Amino acid sequence: MRIVVDAMGGDYAPEVVIQGVRDYLSDGSADILLVGQEDKVKPLLEKYPLPPDRVQFRHASQVIEMDEHPAEAVKAKEDSSMVVGMNLLKSGEADAFMSAGNSGGVLAAALFRLGRIPGIKRPALSTVYPTATGFTFILDIGANTDCKPLYLQQFGLMGSIYAERVLGVPNPRVGIVSNGEEPGKGSMLVQEAFELLKNSNLNFIGNVEGKDIPAGMADVVVTDGFTGNVIIKLSEGAAGLMLGIIGEEIRRRKVAALGALLAKPAFRAVKHRLDYAEYGGAPLLGVDGVVIIAHGRSNAKAIRNAIRVAERAVNGRIVEQIKQGVAERLGIGEE
Repeated sequence: MRIVVDAMGGDYAPEVVIQGVRDYLSDGSADILLVGQEDKVKPLLEKYPLPPDRVQFRHASQVIEMDEHPAEAVKAKEDSSMVVGMNLLKSGEADAFMSAGNSGGVLAAALFRLGRIPGIKRPALSTVYPTATGFTFILDIGANTDCKPLYLQQFGLMGSIYAERVLGVPNPRVGIVSNGEEPGKGSMLVQEAFELLKNSNLNFIGNVEGKDIPAGMADVVVTDGFTGNVIIKLSEGAAGLMLGIIGEEIRRRKVAALGALLAKPAFRAVKHRLDYAEYGGAPLLGVDGVVIIAHGRSNAKAIRNAIRVAERAVNGRIVEQIKQGVAERLGIGEE
């Protein structure tokens, strides 16, 4: 297996990307195709030596910056690390692509170079979300701010296949985000998508409210990209706030500080469960290739884990599984 890694993607690239690749190679099984600007990457390869039998380097003269318009940048910068890397995946020289760069750019490059899986109307960006019972899988979290009911039905299909084949969840429970548990609640989009999901052969459990997501009521949570992105960003901010408040209140009280020493392993475990870096990257489901998008502020740990997500998706044959699922499940993927 060979995974393309965009060396220039992310707020702290390329150094943390090289560090993440180094850490992944210590126990990961895939080889790496590193793509980026030679004058910036090669000095770092001397600083952080990587095994030459496991890593190949491809020069790309351009970079799609975080603040550029995604589609325009992808069209204008054909020698960017993002486009060159996606072409390697398209040509079959690699099995997956991973980047912490401009997420809209990755989406545009994937659509232009790989195309969608036949029958899938829109790709969805997805992520693992920690819950009281383990985790849930949420999609879409930003690829499609405006959706049609059919899109949400297909997100449910793709999410269910990913949860079962890659995350190991048998017969995943699929729910749709709404402002009430009862059928008939929610926007017209939610109500119409509810009916499509109910009449599919997915294990659809109905509406889930915001409070139900961290409780782990569903294994797969479906929503439009606008709502999903708000859920993820709000959760990141709330987790940071709570950890900060707890630390601040402990420091104010001497007795609590002594107790905190005893509870330090528990606090460390909580931080571990809430740390986005532990989950690595978000699969872009629905494009005809394994594409993983990591957080723009990814550190080396996040890069390492994002490459692991790519490896698991390839081993789980996720693209083939989605193609098969679309073909088998009547009414899904049809107009």
